[in-house]
Amino acid sequence: MTLLNIASSVTSSWKRFNSYRSAVRQLESLDDRQLADIGVSRSRIAELARGAQR
Repeated sequence: MTLLNIASSVTSSWKRFNSYRSAVRQLESLDDRQLADIGVSRSRIAELARGAQR
């Protein structure tokens, strides 16, 4: 693996992680009623955010 490939992999991973954090933050900012309106329980936020990063 070349240095360029490693740098590209790290950059890609960092972008996915930031996407995950952003999704978690946005969902956690909603109250329980708003989450229920969109069919999400608070306990599933991390799981859904992992799916959003793909």
